[in-house]
Amino acid sequence: MKKKLLFVIPSLDAGGGEKGLVNLLNTIDFDSYEVDLLAFQPKGLFFSSIPKQVNVLTIQGNYADFTSGLVNSCLTFLKSGKIALIFHRIVYSLKNKLISNTGFAEQSSWKNLRKAIPMQEKNYDVAIGFMEKSCNYYTVDRVNATQIIGWIHTNYSKSGMQPSFDLPYFSRMDFVVTVSHECELDLQVNFPNLPHKFKTIHNIVSAQLIRQLAADKPAVELDWTLFTIITVARLSHEKGCDMAVEACQLLVQKGLDVQWLLIGDGNERHNLAEKVTAYGLQNRFLFLGLQANPYPFVKNSTFYVQPSRYEGKSIAIDEAKILQKPIVVTDFSTAKDQIVHLKNGIISPMDPQGLAEEIFKLYQNKSIQSDLVLNLSHEQIDSELEIEKLYALIHD
Repeated sequence: MKKKLLFVIPSLDAGGGEKGLVNLLNTIDFDSYEVDLLAFQPKGLFFSSIPKQVNVLTIQGNYADFTSGLVNSCLTFLKSGKIALIFHRIVYSLKNKLISNTGFAEQSSWKNLRKAIPMQEKNYDVAIGFMEKSCNYYTVDRVNATQIIGWIHTNYSKSGMQPSFDLPYFSRMDFVVTVSHECELDLQVNFPNLPHKFKTIHNIVSAQLIRQLAADKPAVELDWTLFTIITVARLSHEKGCDMAVEACQLLVQKGLDVQWLLIGDGNERHNLAEKVTAYGLQNRFLFLGLQANPYPFVKNSTFYVQPSRYEGKSIAIDEAKILQKPIVVTDFSTAKDQIVHLKNGIISPMDPQGLAEEIFKLYQNKSIQSDLVLNLSHEQIDSELEIEKLYALIHD
């Protein structure tokens, strides 16, 4: 009999965790597993990539009304006499506005959000919260499952999450998976009484598929004769795209005829655009938005640069390695899990000046560029066998 699995994800908008889930679902053995996917928001760039064998669910109950906006929610609940939900909706809104630490705000406001979410009717063999915070909490609080597995895609200590909130949830889970050895060690530090629960499963990346997709023509016409840098990232503070803009300005000041492409979207888009305008980089630093197929852009670029402040394990870096691009990354805590300095990439200081300097030195040194590409051509990046680690946890 097939095991019944439930995966829970916020949405399938562009992001490393979301892409990791789509890759996993396209690798899983559907002859052995019956798979449901519950998305808090059933939309996003990767939604069309979900295998047809996956049954997509939405949250029922009062969730849609609760998340429709404060005034609309309160009016709806008032008309239906759900006074307690009005209270929780107001508190939910206040927490997300007044708690500046967004990681803890989502943790704390879950106590209010869950009041609008009913129990999942179906019973599962395994429920998997595939993203930190609310998805993990949902599997514990609202799913009847024989086994519960949580997932953390980031460096816990850098995330703003509070261990005191997660401890009772992690204690009720059978395993908590993370995406790199460095992240697993960090979890062990934050939860010293639960070391046996933490496991590492690297993000699944298909080298064959990426090379195939990269052969397509880029969806935007660009001048590929220019020195071209590309970054693929969510436009949020932790991804460091503000440092990319400043580094681009410094490279222009050094006399480089450079264009820097940024693929992605997020809540920092407006601030970044203002910074680009202030530096007069409108024709140098280009926002390409979300791209269903970013790989032709990466393939045709000169360098791949990841200016992050922190990461779990970057899928975008692995994809750039597969396409054998010279890579420059900032020295975030997990950078060395993927990049060995001067062997398969360059690790720069985590500031615009250091980033620009390392890019400039690499641009000038064709020999090092060639060595990086040669070493990447011999590196095994494909990680489809990581699915076996998940099977092992499910059958543990």
